[in-house]
Amino acid sequence: MEPMNYLEELLTRYPVLTSVKAEIKEAYEILENCYKNGGKLLIAGNGGSCADAEHIVGELMKGFVKPRSVSGDFAQKLLKADPVRGKELADKLQGGLPAIALTGHPGLSTAYLNDVDGSLIYAQQTYGYGKEGDVLLGISTSGNSKNIMYAMAAARAIGMKTIGLTGKDGGQLKETADVSIVVPEKETYKIQELHLPVYHALCLMLEERFF
Repeated sequence: MEPMNYLEELLTRYPVLTSVKAEIKEAYEILENCYKNGGKLLIAGNGGSCADAEHIVGELMKGFVKPRSVSGDFAQKLLKADPVRGKELADKLQGGLPAIALTGHPGLSTAYLNDVDGSLIYAQQTYGYGKEGDVLLGISTSGNSKNIMYAMAAARAIGMKTIGLTGKDGGQLKETADVSIVVPEKETYKIQELHLPVYHALCLMLEERFF
């Protein structure tokens, strides 16, 4: 299947998302270019969006709907590296698209919260992990999450591309991200219900492109 077929399938299943088709396509193109050039994705969100950030990492860093077997060349390197464990590794390892949820580092986050400023935790991680050519995906149902906005500023300064996944009127995120997918809902839980099929489609499109 071609990557864009997943987008068409998404819109067939969720016609309400037709209004953001162009933005989803643009977000995919940003991510495709990032991975094509050896970059990685950083993801930040709060509450339910924090869980979404971890969910996205789970779909990108291992097989989603495809097995993503290692190459024959790498399988041989594994066997050479460890003749005892190499075959099992070659059989079970799966190709990944590098992605880090900035939500899952409690030691760092609590230290920075205690020592510096909790609002800048995501910005600090973006500064530490990010490099030019990487992408930051900020998930905020209101589009106005303070810690997400600080991270977006840090990402832009580094030279990263930025994607917003939001709802309502898009808030500040819509005005600052390179592309912002503003799903057409107003209530938080309804916005989150539409975020999931959007990022699933993006993950499927990327898997189809690279595996």
